[in-house]
Amino acid sequence: MRIALEIPDDLAATITASGKDPSRAALEAIGLEAYRERRITGFQLRTLLGISSRYELDGFLKEHRVYDYTAEDFETDLTGIRELRESPDVERLVRRRIAAESLR
Repeated sequence: MRIALEIPDDLAATITASGKDPSRAALEAIGLEAYRERRITGFQLRTLLGISSRYELDGFLKEHRVYDYTAEDFETDLTGIRELRESPDVERLVRRRIAAESLR
């Protein structure tokens, strides 16, 4: 899809970082907001922005002060740790946890 925006030059200079392409800045802003609202996944954001690895995406998110480790994530991790402590079948739980992470 192609989207065209008209922004007055003086505002474009104000809202876009020095030397940054305004079109790219707009695309990043749209993608970041959708990611913050959990409407798209990290993989979808990478695809949208042409970011080649999860590591690069993490750097991009950190640069834009987007931290996606929530209290809910903490509770999920804590539950997983408790299950591991109590379970004789640790390998099965680890595989299940890895599968759940890949769906994010």
